[in-house]
Amino acid sequence: MSEVLAESIDRTVEAVHSRDVHLVNELCKELHYADLAKLYANSNEDERSFLIEALGVDLFKEILAELPGTLVEITLDQFDRSDLKEILGSLPDDDRVDILQDVSDTKRQDYLSLLDKETQEDTRTLLRYGEETAGGRMTTQFGKIRAYMSVKQAIDHLRSDLESTETLARIYVVDDDDRLIGKIRLRDLAFNVWNTPIRDVLIPEENTVLASADQEEAANMLAKYDMVLLPVVDESNRLLGVITSDDAIEILEEESTEDIEKSAGIAGEQSEETYLNTSIRSHFRRRCGWLVVLAFLAILSGFVMMRFENTLTEIYLLSLFLPMVVAAGGNSGGQASTMVIRAMALGELNLEDARRVALKELQLGFFLGLLLAVSIGIFAIFAPPALQFELPRGVNFTQFGITVAIALGLQVLTSTLIGALLPIAARAVKIDPAVIAAPAITTIVDVSGMVIYFTVAHSILSL
Repeated sequence: MSEVLAESIDRTVEAVHSRDVHLVNELCKELHYADLAKLYANSNEDERSFLIEALGVDLFKEILAELPGTLVEITLDQFDRSDLKEILGSLPDDDRVDILQDVSDTKRQDYLSLLDKETQEDTRTLLRYGEETAGGRMTTQFGKIRAYMSVKQAIDHLRSDLESTETLARIYVVDDDDRLIGKIRLRDLAFNVWNTPIRDVLIPEENTVLASADQEEAANMLAKYDMVLLPVVDESNRLLGVITSDDAIEILEEESTEDIEKSAGIAGEQSEETYLNTSIRSHFRRRCGWLVVLAFLAILSGFVMMRFENTLTEIYLLSLFLPMVVAAGGNSGGQASTMVIRAMALGELNLEDARRVALKELQLGFFLGLLLAVSIGIFAIFAPPALQFELPRGVNFTQFGITVAIALGLQVLTSTLIGALLPIAARAVKIDPAVIAAPAITTIVDVSGMVIYFTVAHSILSL
């Protein structure tokens, strides 16, 4: 955030605190609606009521779509029905649908009744699609012309829909049954002879997404093919709407946040409110589940140590290298799972690639394990005697170093394989791969690392 913007926001906050309506109006006109929405969300209940009154309907309708879902219904309730009709009727249909998805069923029906018949019908159509589908994120306010038109007819048609069209960055060409044929740029219409048939200047559209597809698939397509708009179609290729690039940025941000939270063992639906504005209760509810589960799983590590208590007692020096072996497994497994989850999110991997992933990570695990085994093995042979550590009679430091090296190599190899295959296995049983990432993998390889370490020590050192 620039110093100028930060200063402007600070002045606005002070004006809100002093309830200076005139100054708030002047300052808010200089701020972007996203900054105003953040200012509103960070205010208390009295300050929010004051901002609604000070800003008025015209300015506030720009802010509404940017508010966290938990504030939408509370905010709408502060407007009278005539203001609500103006606000909801003037919003782009994708923003209107996003807002209506955040309110209760009763309120949704009430708000829908305020819309004119055509807008109400379009909104109900979009509401039929899930909130996280391409259909649920699309807008129907885009440029659309018929293939039989001439350039002049197309321009006249678009002119009549100018006020209700959200974007003309790409204009889509459909047949009489609304099936998508291609697209055309506005400049192609502007610089062609008026009697030129649209069919002669259109560009075939190769990239579309089904309305039922996941929103992340749509966002990835927009990013991958550097598209301004992505057409949304049904199974018969009828054009239903478009997803814009700004929607894609928002979708990817939401999906990225969701994956980060899941990888940290945070469950439940992500909060649209800022960290400080999210309640302690909400934070607690989303974090506690995995922490309890992982705490009980970690008890297995204690059982392993009890099982090999005699081994650890006879060669207490083994305890020096145990944390390192366990941590190396967690690190290598975490790296592998991160790479696989990312590849799956980008559509680079599917369930059929499990064998290839396993072979690739086995090779990686072997070479990574070999590097660490040789490095730490040499250290284990020469460093402990230099530091005047002692071993029991019948065991020398060469044997001890080989033990640590083999255990470490096996731990890295198995952890890398586990980290790579767990996300694929999760996808196979319809679980989000991000859910079993860092916390679960770390706990699993902690237990496996102890078993490997003490088993190798017991075998090689003849304990």
